[in-house]
Amino acid sequence: MHQLKELKEEEMVVEIFKTNVQKKSDGDYIIAVMQNHFPNYKINFDLEDCDKILRVEGFDLQCNNVMSQVSGLGYTCVRLE
Repeated sequence: MHQLKELKEEEMVVEIFKTNVQKKSDGDYIIAVMQNHFPNYKINFDLEDCDKILRVEGFDLQCNNVMSQVSGLGYTCVRLE
């Protein structure tokens, strides 16, 4: 059982994206929409950062899907390496 827990922790991925989101209300809207599409992801913004960071954490995280979703809402979203 202990090995299974370690395996799951290793699969957890955290990705950071640069956005052009300026307002907290816009960030809250994006999070709400994304939670509907990705209910198992933990999603938050750091709008204090100069890159207006979107942080997404989850298992089997699909970066292209995240970027497409945010772009589809009219915002820039670029994965930071």
